[in-house]
Amino acid sequence: MTPEEWKGKLSAIKDSFSSLISEHKADYETLYQRFLGRKGELSLLLRDLKDIAAEERRNLGVLGNAAKQELTAAAEKIKSAIDAHNQRCSSAPAIDITLPGVNFPKGSLHPLTQTMDRISGAFLRLGFSLASGPLVEDDWHCFEALNFPECHPARDMQDTFYVNAKDDRGKDKLLRTQTSTVQIRVMEKQNPPLRVFHPGRVFRNEAVDASHAFAFHQVEGLYVDKNVTMADLKWTVDAFMKDLFGSSVRTRFNPSYFPFVEPGAEVDMSCIFCKGQSEHCPVCKGTGWLELLGSGMVHPNVLKACGHDPEVWSGFAFGCGIERFAMLLYGINDMRMFFENDFRILEQVR
Repeated sequence: MTPEEWKGKLSAIKDSFSSLISEHKADYETLYQRFLGRKGELSLLLRDLKDIAAEERRNLGVLGNAAKQELTAAAEKIKSAIDAHNQRCSSAPAIDITLPGVNFPKGSLHPLTQTMDRISGAFLRLGFSLASGPLVEDDWHCFEALNFPECHPARDMQDTFYVNAKDDRGKDKLLRTQTSTVQIRVMEKQNPPLRVFHPGRVFRNEAVDASHAFAFHQVEGLYVDKNVTMADLKWTVDAFMKDLFGSSVRTRFNPSYFPFVEPGAEVDMSCIFCKGQSEHCPVCKGTGWLELLGSGMVHPNVLKACGHDPEVWSGFAFGCGIERFAMLLYGINDMRMFFENDFRILEQVR
């Protein structure tokens, strides 16, 4: 081995040692055994000095011993740091592993979310598909296509929140007042037969009390096909209610007016609290029935507005307020409780 080769190996050993320290890839024992031990790289290199001529051996020996001192000092520094850390850990109070663990409170879904999940599950089991629509709507989708022409008196029943934006026809946009807007959007984009539902938030300019809010949730179901009748609507609604409240509930239809259906009907469900046996029931007021849904056959004008021939296609729609269902399912008598973040109420329905 020539002196130049020996110096090159020494330089490579020092570089390798420094690299391991800087990257924290080795502890004291590893460094010592690899470089400074009896068979370490530096120790073996120093033994190779015997093969070098005497006139060069002295100078190379000085370089080798200096390198050995340098590597030893660096390894000892690491050992000292490890020993100090171990001493600090040994003086710290021991952990009693027999103590019981800390129970962290588990969160849960909001009652309205749970109710929407149950309603969605009922629709999916009936073969409906989930649809979606925007919260900010134009006048066409929120009113006119649903058979609410301008100056129609039924518009007075839905005081709305308008936003500072115009639609394509220059009319003010608004926060949607009902999920029926999704019916129009689905029928505009898809050809029958179709069967969809949509749960979502709606907005009306109403005073807030125990049974009203300016922002609340609805769910809407729509079925359009050939030869759809009221019998199909009645069976679907009855199956839907039984899925949510049990097979013992009964439903009945009362004639009612909604601009976007003809004929229209309100759907009542037998009281699940008193079973119609108490004249003093605070929920049904002794009637034995609870009004829950609005329903009816899709109005021909609505089908025409979406580009479908009412002589070929027919359908039904029904919808309800999700807060109303949640109040019945969880025994809550004031819908404001859903939005006040009172843990005493929210924890009841985990």
